[in-house]
Amino acid sequence: MKENELPYYGVGPYYCGSIIIVTIASIVLSYLNIIPKYSISGLGFIFNMLGIAMIITAIALWIWGALKSDIHDNINNDQLITSGAYAYVRNPIYSAFLFLATGMIVFYGNIILFLLPILYWALLTELMKRTEEKWLEEKFGDEYRKYCKEVNRCIPWFNR
Repeated sequence: MKENELPYYGVGPYYCGSIIIVTIASIVLSYLNIIPKYSISGLGFIFNMLGIAMIITAIALWIWGALKSDIHDNINNDQLITSGAYAYVRNPIYSAFLFLATGMIVFYGNIILFLLPILYWALLTELMKRTEEKWLEEKFGDEYRKYCKEVNRCIPWFNR
């Protein structure tokens, strides 16, 4: 890859793979009582429905961001992607994995594990600031800075 080209994958495989592995391992460890399980009685159904909704949102966001947004064409043409899913969230694919991991945790219902999505969000924020966002700002300048002011990094429809 040439240095002035936009990378196809960035930190995504490392981030997405890591949070899914940590999520599954944490759920298994909780199931085996290695991590204590604390739940709020009477809220199991609500947690299950919320978890399912988050997982469905994750799948829809991933499909919209990865398959419906012409990523490869825009990257090949050195264009900043600001339409489709990218009009609502700057990192829809990474966000989809954040929603997927969070949905799995919420569905499982161990309140201790609810700390993980906060860590995942913080990790995503730091990774983006140090890698892809830095590169995109250098590449696209004011266009990218304006886009960042209008579109949230990882939570769709939640503007600053």
